[in-house]
Amino acid sequence: MTAKNNEVLVTVGLGERSYPIRIARGLLDQLGSDIASRKIGNRFCVISDDQVAGLYGEALMRSLSLSGLHAQMITFPHGEASKDLATISTLARQLAKKGFDRGDALLALGGGVTGDITGFLASVYMRGIPFVQVPTTLLAQVDSSVGGKTGVDIPEGKNLIGTFYQPQAVYIDPDVLSTLPEQELLGGLAEVIKYGIIRDREFFDFLAVNRKAILSLKDKTLLPLLARCCEIKAQVVEEDEREGGLRRILNFGHTIGHAVEAASNFTLIHGLAISIGMRAATDLAVLCGQCSPENALAVRRLLEDFGLPVDIPPGLDRQAIRQFLLTDKKTVGGRVFFVLPQDIGRVIITDKVAPADIDEVLENT
Repeated sequence: MTAKNNEVLVTVGLGERSYPIRIARGLLDQLGSDIASRKIGNRFCVISDDQVAGLYGEALMRSLSLSGLHAQMITFPHGEASKDLATISTLARQLAKKGFDRGDALLALGGGVTGDITGFLASVYMRGIPFVQVPTTLLAQVDSSVGGKTGVDIPEGKNLIGTFYQPQAVYIDPDVLSTLPEQELLGGLAEVIKYGIIRDREFFDFLAVNRKAILSLKDKTLLPLLARCCEIKAQVVEEDEREGGLRRILNFGHTIGHAVEAASNFTLIHGLAISIGMRAATDLAVLCGQCSPENALAVRRLLEDFGLPVDIPPGLDRQAIRQFLLTDKKTVGGRVFFVLPQDIGRVIITDKVAPADIDEVLENT
C-alpha cells in the first residue's frame, strides 16, 4: 500500500493478473485518462442500475469521452431482485446488438449487485472480456469490488451461480458516499467491522475509538478505513484466490447472514443481514468453546454502537433460515461450515458445530 497526494494505492498481487485499487476523493472525474492509459478495451459499456446511473452516469461518461474513449451505457432495475440469470441474458443480448466483442470491455458503476452482475457478465460474454469496477457503496468499496468473486442468485439461494474473474482495476471515490442512504452506509460498515474481527485487533479498536468521525465520513478516518479494508482483502485474495482455504475467513457472518437475508426475501439488505450473522456466529463460537463471552460482548457492542442490527427481525421464520443454511454455497456434503472467532483478529473455519447449538443461537438471536 502506498499513499501520495491524498491518494492511496493498494495492489492486488496476482502475477500477470495483478491490478490496482486507487482510492481518492474526486477520482470519478479522473477515471477516463487512467483507464485510457491502461489500454483495457477498444470501447466500453458502462453497466449501472437505474438509480446510480442518474447520480453518477453522466460524470463518468463525460470523463471517458474527454479521454477519447468510446462508451455506451446500459441500465437495469435496481435491487437484489435483478441479480439473476434473466438480467444477465438481457444485458448480454443488448451487448450483442450493440456489436460489443472480445476487444471491448465493461465498466461496473454501482454497488455490490452491479459489481456482481457486471463481473459475471464479463466472465461469460464472448467467453470472457475485461471489466473495471467503480463501486459506489461503502460495502462494494471495501469488499465486493475486490477479489474477483462474481455471481447471481437463484430461488434456492444467494450467489449459487458465479465465477472467479478478476477486474482490470478498481477505482474508489469516497465522494460518492455522500449520496448513500443511511441504511446502505450502515450495511457497508458491517463489512468494515468484519475485517477487524477476522484479521486485525488494532483496526477493530480504531473503529471503536473513531465511530463518530467514521459515521460522518471524515477524511482523517475514511481514507485509512477504506485502505485498510482493501489491503486486508488483497492480502487474503493473493494467498487464496479461489477460496480453497484462507479466503473463507471473509465469509465471517455470511453463513447465517445470507440465510437470514434470503429468508427475508431480500427485504433486509445484505450488510444488515451480515451484522446479524456476525453476532450469531460469535454467539455460536461461545457455545462451541472457541470464543470468550467477553470477546462476544465486545463484538456485539461495536455493532450496536454503529447502529447495526444484532437480532433476527421479528416474525422471520427460523425454519426457513435453517433450510437456506443447507443450500448455502459454503455447505459441502450436507455439512455447514462456519467462520468462528477465537479472539478479536483471529478466526477458525469449522464444520464441527452441533445442530443443537445452531438451533439455540437461531432461537436466541
